[in-house]
Amino acid sequence: MEHLKIESDNYVAFTFFIGTMAMMAASVFFFFELSNTSPKWRTSVLVSGLITFIAAVHYYYMRGYNLETGDSPTFFRYVDWILTVPLMCVEFYLITKKAGAKIGLLWKLIVASLVMLITGYFGETIDRDNSVLWGILSGVAYFYIVYLIWFGEVAKLAQSAGPQVTKATRILGWFVLVGWAIYPLGYILGTPGGLFGIQLVSDPAAATHAMDIVYNIADAINKIGFGLVIYSLSRKTED
Repeated sequence: MEHLKIESDNYVAFTFFIGTMAMMAASVFFFFELSNTSPKWRTSVLVSGLITFIAAVHYYYMRGYNLETGDSPTFFRYVDWILTVPLMCVEFYLITKKAGAKIGLLWKLIVASLVMLITGYFGETIDRDNSVLWGILSGVAYFYIVYLIWFGEVAKLAQSAGPQVTKATRILGWFVLVGWAIYPLGYILGTPGGLFGIQLVSDPAAATHAMDIVYNIADAINKIGFGLVIYSLSRKTED
């Protein structure tokens, strides 16, 4: 199938391939380590493996879609995010559950993450003429998650859960604050009115290719990094 061959200068498809392999390898690692993990952290490590496994499967299909069409697999990417981002938010609930986190916190994180993604999808694909409005709604949900993690319930519960959980929560919080910031940047570049109607790039196709590469690298770092922080926490608090 010659049309699926990755040419040496096709950096977009290459990063899709690297992302697939990196996240699949991370999944194998997390799943194999489950038997060596303390029962109280086993669910957290399992969720980490599920996040990278789901992403690996989607990246495999996104690579094929990109090679066949040359287009950005926006739909598949959002399907991946709608499954994996709420799971990443679930990790905050799991690691603070021992400190008294209630199921209400879990639903706040899940609902906020879904609102952030669904409104982003509408603005990027369905209603691009109102991309600024959808982007603002998505941003409000994003900053609500940031607030919960840095100043709200998650932060307060983490402090009462001990220094190791506090440190892990702060590192995960940096992933959300800094690592996730690449996604609104991609939204701004990928929509006509992404920055209050200002045309930021002269070649939208080149910008799309560049953002696919950045998305792929950022996704791998964020998702694998999330899992490694959880894994490290499970080892430091085993006793």
